[in-house]
Amino acid sequence: MSAINQSARAAASAVPARQRSPHRPASELQALAEQGSAELVAAQEAAGREATAAEVVAWVARNFSGDAVAVACSMADAVLPAIVSQQLPGVDVLFLDTGYHFAETYATRDAVAAALPITVVDVLPLTTVPEQDTLHGAELFARDPNACCAMRKVEPLQRSLGGYELWFTGVRRDEAPTRANTPLITWDERNGLVKVNLVAAWSYDELMGYASEHHVPVNVLLSQGYPSIGCAPCTQPVAAGADPRSGRWATLEKTECGLHL
Repeated sequence: MSAINQSARAAASAVPARQRSPHRPASELQALAEQGSAELVAAQEAAGREATAAEVVAWVARNFSGDAVAVACSMADAVLPAIVSQQLPGVDVLFLDTGYHFAETYATRDAVAAALPITVVDVLPLTTVPEQDTLHGAELFARDPNACCAMRKVEPLQRSLGGYELWFTGVRRDEAPTRANTPLITWDERNGLVKVNLVAAWSYDELMGYASEHHVPVNVLLSQGYPSIGCAPCTQPVAAGADPRSGRWATLEKTECGLHL
């Protein structure tokens, strides 16, 4: 497949074929994000607890149309799309198909698409893996992982998010020190839309407990020593009790792919 055809395929896969509502101005969306964050803080002070995931989704449903919202999902589990789709059925779930995923991750994507009232959108890089190898040399992930992530994750996601006003992420505060202060609702300056970190306050055990109780699909690799699942060449199993993200880029001086910096 030529690079031109691949580019067209990537663009088509990143934007579902349905009519979208016009975007509101960035200034209006930023003000809305600040308003939502302030409302949650006020509610937390009144109730003596942080807002639940369902309460946060309810705020989103009141302020955004369903076609303006997307859920980013790595297909480690489907808790995030499961919660969001309860109030926003048919929501777009963006899966970054880097071309390097474990077979188990693709199987989870298919199971999630079949089990939940959502629309899975495969977000593709502008080049296939063989095309990238031709342009930059084989196994770029081992020589320059930041460049590989930029081309196969960051750019495709940024391109796809241009079709939305708000995105949900599965970032949690307990995953790494760099994520310890993750807010529930914030303005994503780089991507120009509202960012909702729906399960920021959850622990890994709470996530898995929800998945078990509600029969939500999970990636079988989670039970095989992979608490954080990325691309197969750059992900290793971790020892029990170790930092859940220590298996990501384990032999490299890298801790984030760049999506949430």
